[in-house]
Amino acid sequence: MSGSGNETRTHRIAVIPGDGIGVDVTAEACRVVDAAGKAYGFDVEWTSYDWSCERYTATGRMMPDDALDQLRPHDAILLGAVGYPGVPDHISLWGLLIPIRRAFEQYVNLRPVRLLPGVQSPLAGRTASDVAMTVVRENSEGEYSRVGGRQGVGADEMAIQTSVFTRRGVERVVRYAFELARAQDLPVCSATKSNGIVYSMPFWDEVFAVVAADYPDVASEQCHADALAARMVLAPERLGIIVGSNLFGDLLSDLSAAVAGGLGIAPAANINPERTYPSMFEAVHGSAPDIAGQGIANPVAQVLTAAMMLDHLGEAGPAAGIETAVDAALAEPAHRTPDLGGRATTTECGSAIVAAL
Repeated sequence: MSGSGNETRTHRIAVIPGDGIGVDVTAEACRVVDAAGKAYGFDVEWTSYDWSCERYTATGRMMPDDALDQLRPHDAILLGAVGYPGVPDHISLWGLLIPIRRAFEQYVNLRPVRLLPGVQSPLAGRTASDVAMTVVRENSEGEYSRVGGRQGVGADEMAIQTSVFTRRGVERVVRYAFELARAQDLPVCSATKSNGIVYSMPFWDEVFAVVAADYPDVASEQCHADALAARMVLAPERLGIIVGSNLFGDLLSDLSAAVAGGLGIAPAANINPERTYPSMFEAVHGSAPDIAGQGIANPVAQVLTAAMMLDHLGEAGPAAGIETAVDAALAEPAHRTPDLGGRATTTECGSAIVAAL
């Protein structure tokens, strides 16, 4: 980020639209950010990269060899979505997302959800005061490791997948969750499964207890992940900050988004808290190739993701302004996309948010 004194603040953002609706919704998110820049007095230098499954099909690589070097000078990364039929998910994930997350120490995956105006939760009778929670997911180790392998053929074939939990990795993400909870005056709930997973989850529980002792002012508890999933549906009002391993955090964050009305409105971020490297911001939803290019994808999740990016870059006012603009736009049925029961196109929804700014 550059600019000081009376100079206009400038943020250098790398944009990876990706595949499918990622291209559609990222265009709207950039348009909203530019509008916020005009309203609040900052500029954005966008640099776009065509790294995607389409690129993989043409070149055999999701991104070039020097991709990380190209991204490193930027203040943040805005990612659309990756994934397309014909390219296995493990190719798109390990060819782009995970290398960026791990090389840039983005060990916190942050997924806040809330019930937005005009959006109805699938849980009957729930209001905005009932549905507001944040999942803090460990993003760099855990169950998503490459330790293991396959061997044998036929009936003797087997696959071994080894989870990797380090004290440093668990402690830093749990501590982040407690700091967030303290700042927002919310309780922390740790997702575990130590009744069935005999090594990694008891280790997770032990580290959680050690960190919790440093935050006596923050209410905390541990809950088995399956019971926690049930609580999200039956009593979401009891939840504030949820911290979980890579796998549990992944599953529970999608459930929390569904409880709040769907993946089309759920933002997310891959955070490097120390700011040694750029953080990456991507919505929860996937590339949805079945509706790509039709102009009906919901841009709200990516717009709110961009708001998270601005907040991370020190633009708290513009970030809050975008959230308020989203609320104002969705309050009008005419501005809602088909997934929210409306008829607005992707561009019309984006335009309504810009107008509200």
